[in-house]
Amino acid sequence: MAGLATGLGGLVTVIRKPGKRSFGFLMGFAAGVMVTLSFVELVNEAWQLSGYLLTTIGFALGAFFMYAIDSLIPHVYYYEKENICTPKKERKYNPKMLATGFLIATGIAIHNLPEGIAIGAGYMHTPQFGLFIAVAIALHNIPEGIAVALPLCHGGICRWKSFRIALYTGLVEPIGALLAAFFLIPFSSLIPVALAFAAGVMVFISLDELIPIAREHGHHHFVSIGMILGAIFVFLLSGIFGV
Repeated sequence: MAGLATGLGGLVTVIRKPGKRSFGFLMGFAAGVMVTLSFVELVNEAWQLSGYLLTTIGFALGAFFMYAIDSLIPHVYYYEKENICTPKKERKYNPKMLATGFLIATGIAIHNLPEGIAIGAGYMHTPQFGLFIAVAIALHNIPEGIAVALPLCHGGICRWKSFRIALYTGLVEPIGALLAAFFLIPFSSLIPVALAFAAGVMVFISLDELIPIAREHGHHHFVSIGMILGAIFVFLLSGIFGV
C-alpha cells in the first residue's frame, strides 16, 4: 500500500501537473508527516522499549547512513533548476532533463528502502503499529511520486511511462519491509534499534530535501500549512489506530 502510493503521485502528474504553490504544500505535508511520525511514534516507541542509549545510537546510525548514501549517490531535484509550470507548447525533448528525472527516481527508490524497513520493523513490533506506519508513509509518498514523474514528462517521456517509473520506485518499499522482517525474526531484540534507525533516515530526508525544496519552490505560508496539516494527520491517525 505504501509503495503503490508513489505510483499514485505519478498518476496525479498524468492527470494534472501541480503548480508551484501546490507542489510546495504537498512537499511540506510530506515533511510534516515524516518528522512527526519519526519523533512522536518511532523514536518514542524505541525509547520505551530499549531506553535512550540504544535509541540514540539507532537514530544516529540512520541519519548518518542516509548522509553517506546521498554523498555516494547524489541526486538533484528537477524543481531546483526548472520552472515546473512551463507551457506545453514550449517544451521540447530534453536529454539532460531525462537524466535528471532518472537520477531523481534512483534517489527516491533508495529512500524508499529504509522506509520499508520502518514498516517492517513496526509490524514486527505489533501488526497494528506497522499498519499505522504504512498508512502515514503512503501519504508521504504521493508527493515523491510527483517529484519522479514530472521531470520525466518534461524531458520527453510519455506521461504513462513516467507514471510507471514512479510506480516502480515505490515497489522498492515492500522489499525493505521484507528484509526487515527476515532480519528481525531471529533478532527480535533489535526491533527498537530498527525503529530508531528508520526515524533517523526519515528525519534526514525531511530536513535535507523535502523542507528546503518546499520552501524554495512554494509560498512559505503554503509550506508551513502543509507541514502543520501533515503533523495533524499523524496525530489523528495515531488516535484512530490507538498506537
